[in-house]
Amino acid sequence: MQKARIAARVVLVSGALFVAWLLAVWPPPVWWRTHDPRCTAMMRIRSGCRTVGRSDRRADQRSASPLLERIIIIAEDSRFKTHHGIDFIELRDAWAAGGHRGASTITQQLAKNLYLSPSRSIFRKLKEAVTALRLELALNKDRIMTLYLDVAEFGPGIWGVNAASVAYFGVAPPQLTDAQAAALAATLPQPRASNPAFRPARMLARRDLILARYYGGKTPVPPINEDSIPEIPEIEPPILPVIPADTVIDSLVHKP
Repeated sequence: MQKARIAARVVLVSGALFVAWLLAVWPPPVWWRTHDPRCTAMMRIRSGCRTVGRSDRRADQRSASPLLERIIIIAEDSRFKTHHGIDFIELRDAWAAGGHRGASTITQQLAKNLYLSPSRSIFRKLKEAVTALRLELALNKDRIMTLYLDVAEFGPGIWGVNAASVAYFGVAPPQLTDAQAAALAATLPQPRASNPAFRPARMLARRDLILARYYGGKTPVPPINEDSIPEIPEIEPPILPVIPADTVIDSLVHKP
């Protein structure tokens, strides 16, 4: 009897500690309603918060681009406006595909960037999901998108869409063309393995698929794991004209 009581207490204490760990993030999600991140958990892990081209957050927010936001939703999370942090339809499809494709929403990616690590353990994914739900409860969709665009990684030391737009194309986000916006969106799944300045071939293939979807094609943009090589399905009509490589990309790729 005594052993049973001790075992029950151990289970209760362990459960309480696990729940506390699951909910423990600092600062709490509501903090981000009125504050902008200076250095996220992912920045500390990747580059020790050393960044390229970061500027004042208020300036970044004034540079928001509806075109870029729309293209990133197409590329990263087509049901962003309607889900509550977790896309259960995408989870089902990922499960049907044998778990070989990503299913993270923009909110989950924001949770990972703000608080967590690149680990793929089941416990980290569980905490990411719970944190995403809490972010959705605390923030509206516009704020979540603003935060995501400000902290997403677009290349080594390049954090945020404003820095990426300037680094790769020499313009602020509102001046991006649709092809340039799609290139940034195509960079997000694997910003260190393929971006406009480093091994751009995979990024360009995914960019064209994103543009096909943006222009009205029916082929969905498949989610991919951060370090995977995207498998690009055949693009359905409308058939796009060949998009020449941007001169800024060429100068970055071929610079001495």
